[in-house]
Amino acid sequence: MNHSTINTLSKINCLLSVDRIGPQKIFELIRRAGTLSNLFKLNERELAEIVTKNSEIFSRLVNAIEKIDTFQKLAEVEIEKLERIDADLIFYWDPSFPKILKRIYSPPIMLYIKGNLQKLYGDSLSVVGTRMPSSYGKSVAANIVKDLAQSNVNIVSGLARGIDSIAHSTTLKNDGKTIAVIGSGLDVIYPPENKKLFEAISENGAVISEFPLGTKPDAPNFPRRNRIIAGLSLGTLVIETKIKGGALLTAEQAFSNNREVFAVPGNIGSSKSEGTNYLIKRNIAKLVTSAQDILEELNIKPPSKQKKISHYIDLNLNVFEEKILSVLGDNLVHIDKISEKTQLSQQECMTNLLTLEFKGLVKQEPGKLFLRI
Repeated sequence: MNHSTINTLSKINCLLSVDRIGPQKIFELIRRAGTLSNLFKLNERELAEIVTKNSEIFSRLVNAIEKIDTFQKLAEVEIEKLERIDADLIFYWDPSFPKILKRIYSPPIMLYIKGNLQKLYGDSLSVVGTRMPSSYGKSVAANIVKDLAQSNVNIVSGLARGIDSIAHSTTLKNDGKTIAVIGSGLDVIYPPENKKLFEAISENGAVISEFPLGTKPDAPNFPRRNRIIAGLSLGTLVIETKIKGGALLTAEQAFSNNREVFAVPGNIGSSKSEGTNYLIKRNIAKLVTSAQDILEELNIKPPSKQKKISHYIDLNLNVFEEKILSVLGDNLVHIDKISEKTQLSQQECMTNLLTLEFKGLVKQEPGKLFLRI
């Protein structure tokens, strides 16, 4: 059990328990005190100076600090629960906290994580939209996200039904990396039918939340979640949303934090396209029809294949070896997936993979996982 994490969590939860003290007020108090630990070492006179003339907050804060032992015990229980579900907790001050998220107006003070954010460093784009997309919206989302994932762009979304789920699942199908930001605790999967998707994302990327374990997916949580979705990315792509849809709020969060906003135009007679067409009309979003439009705007260059092709010249690869190399990349792929994509038997795959390993073109990791060198 990480005692440093427990101590920090107990102090933050102590402060958050005080009415009218939220993350931004905590940042302000810490700035005035120097550090979080210093804040809890102040006597009442010094604390009064830090709080600055607000007698109600001061008295409530003093009462909360007197109960720090209770918050310590609650933090111990919380960390034990996180360990049982193989999840972590990081704070704003930790080196692993996403730097891009620190640059929004209202960053979270801590993040609960199931997965590994380290694997997701790089260019990210948020993809959001309606929970009930049309066939047009589904097709557009799948095509654009596929091309983005194959261009090594991490996809961020909210694990909701509809466009969110399509964005996550399409990324995973194309061996990409994805982040799901949820509006509940990590132990409360919503919607429940996305349990398998939740697990797949946590294995190949990360599921993150600002909310403690046990938090239900209540309506006020989702605007807070949306600012994190927008804040984790260079830009936000909106694919179908009503004029008052949650995706529109995410786009506005991105715009207000000086991030790029993109929107796919839709049928002017469809309510599902009211939001995207509004964003384009008001010059909030750039009209896009393909992943290439986004890559060019964000100045993201797709990975060059020329180097890899030239690396294989004069190696006399047979047709099976070439087929296997075509489905391998920089990410680990299981033998089952290789067999499925090449339509070769596992025995044929293993034989040719061994030859490719001898040629220095493929690396094998435990668990029958392979990647291209």
